[in-house]
Amino acid sequence: MNRYFIYARKSTDSEDKQVLSIEAQLAELRQYAKKENLFIKEELFEAKTAKVPGRLVFNELVRRIERGEANGILAWHPDRLARNSMDGGKIIYLTDTDKLVDLRFPTYKFENTAQGKFMLSIIFGQSKYFVDNLSENVKRGFRQKLRRGEYPGFAPLGYKNNTLDHSIEIVPEDAQKIRELFELYSTGRYSLDEIRKLATASGLASRRKRLNLSKSNIERLLKNHFYYGAFRFNGELYEGTHPPIITKELFDKAQAALSLRSKPRKNGPHYHTFRGFIKCAECDGMITSEIQKQRYIYYRCTKKRGVCHQPFLREEALVAQVNSAIAKVGIGDALQKYLFSKIDEESLANSSTPSPALAINNRISEIDRKLDILLDAYINQIIDEEEYKRKKSALLNEKLELKEKLKNLDGKGKVWLELARTFVTSAGQASYIATDGSLEEKREFLKKIGSNFRLSGAKLLFSYNLPFLFLAKKAQYKNWGG
Repeated sequence: MNRYFIYARKSTDSEDKQVLSIEAQLAELRQYAKKENLFIKEELFEAKTAKVPGRLVFNELVRRIERGEANGILAWHPDRLARNSMDGGKIIYLTDTDKLVDLRFPTYKFENTAQGKFMLSIIFGQSKYFVDNLSENVKRGFRQKLRRGEYPGFAPLGYKNNTLDHSIEIVPEDAQKIRELFELYSTGRYSLDEIRKLATASGLASRRKRLNLSKSNIERLLKNHFYYGAFRFNGELYEGTHPPIITKELFDKAQAALSLRSKPRKNGPHYHTFRGFIKCAECDGMITSEIQKQRYIYYRCTKKRGVCHQPFLREEALVAQVNSAIAKVGIGDALQKYLFSKIDEESLANSSTPSPALAINNRISEIDRKLDILLDAYINQIIDEEEYKRKKSALLNEKLELKEKLKNLDGKGKVWLELARTFVTSAGQASYIATDGSLEEKREFLKKIGSNFRLSGAKLLFSYNLPFLFLAKKAQYKNWGG
């Protein structure tokens, strides 16, 4: 009496999308075994692709048949057993050596004869051909998608995948925060760790697990071509169809800062954060700094313009005043989200069609022609792959820079919306900078929100810039948050 192993397999690959689930296969095979009065030794199943050898359960099935535990296999279809030549060969060889005397399939009748083995080998070959052809079609579609500028993967932070039209869209709140990180880092005054802390304070986190970004995450973000409208795939640069978050110019500035190994630039042997931009209120001289008792930093007037009676001010006291000034322009998360929603509404209401700039458009068309010629030269093996990628990157970057210029010419009406986003993002970061920011972050933020900095009687005086002046005076208004 023949003894059978039931074998069921289901793969997550696209070739198995129309195949019954493992549970459904087992139910059908049990019913078939009962109808045909087959003795079932054991049921074996696995969720694994059969495109390549290496299925653990299948290999165990073969070993147990070789040991004589059973001499038959019951499966839904021959392609459940093999979709590659090696596994198909194992099944054929087991029938040749009479260790496998019967194969049963509800969807196919197998006869253990020379003709039956020949037909089975043809079915295994057809299964392999189907997989190979499907793989080639997928690769062809993949290449076409790249040529159209469609990113073949999950959108990075600041973007989201639109599952309806398969496009990639900007997430406005995250995009503004990312743009701010690029702008700060491109100054060269911030380390990656300081940028990481600032990102955490702004609420920027990984999209899937909502975890704070690590230092390496920040570095990858700053190096990602995706944010200025391009992307790299397999070492080749492609022009994307997705909207950029930053300009190519800003991206290049960030790369220049990265080349300095993320170290802030210090001016001179004793770099003191708040010198160089504050003046004396009495004599209009610059405020300088000095170290006393080898540890304490004091700020004072240089007195180069004559007699001045302004006192010294310790850095800790100055920082406390700076923190207080910054905290006054801070807003909470709820108000920040509300303001972003209003900006988005205004952006939709004021959308307009950009006007053409003939010279720039002609140059862009010329670059497109050169890219086509370059691709033909690569296909015809006139130039090698390395030269092709290098020249393509240069042309593509020039094209993206020209598109940015065209956008700047035609999109001036939207500038105020971007300024509004920057303002709301900055206001949302104020509380963190005031409490946990580095001295460099405090200095840069203070210069952003104010001007005409002076010291008078050990007190910091300055004027708030618009629109931060409104936030600094928010306590004077009732229901000012909407």
